[in-house]
Amino acid sequence: MAAADKTQRRKILARMTNETTTVIGVRMGTVFAIAKAHTAMPLSEVDRLLDSDAYEERMVAVSILDFKARRPRISAEERRALYELWMRRLDRIDTWDYIDRSAPRVVGTYLVDRPRDVLFTLARSENRWHRRAAVVASYALVRSGDLDDPLALCELLAADPERFVQTTVGTALREIGRVDASRLEAFLARRGDDLSAEARRTARTAL
Repeated sequence: MAAADKTQRRKILARMTNETTTVIGVRMGTVFAIAKAHTAMPLSEVDRLLDSDAYEERMVAVSILDFKARRPRISAEERRALYELWMRRLDRIDTWDYIDRSAPRVVGTYLVDRPRDVLFTLARSENRWHRRAAVVASYALVRSGDLDDPLALCELLAADPERFVQTTVGTALREIGRVDASRLEAFLARRGDDLSAEARRTARTAL
């Protein structure tokens, strides 16, 4: 790929959590620009991109899903199709930044006016990325003013041993606190000692 750069490749490799993923070395700004330019790509082609072993190509795929989900005139059927593709290919959305890039708008926004059972199923998974996805998707619920399910997810995962889950719990609690500080304070009084120090610090920035 013409945009590949050895320095960028080293930077990306340093934050990778999956040793089987190939890294080309393309700047994230370039990756996002490519995705934005191809927002109209059919979902069948996005699906094919998710088959790639290249980190950047899958990042393009999840970014296209995110850009599609952001469209102001997206229909309910289109939003459902994005959600269903994301969930069906969850096995390929297996790094923290793939999840963070796409879960809030593709999954969370879809679930704003629907049951959230799927998030609790993900939160109980043995797969750390599934658990992270459950919390990250709930950011959209917090933004909509719905705090009950995000708090319940944080309750479920407060003592999770995985740092990549704890950091999202801390972020979710911080955002909850910005909406309702009293509910954050009550949560920290009850479960604060179960959180990692990092998650606790993040949560408390809202107070």
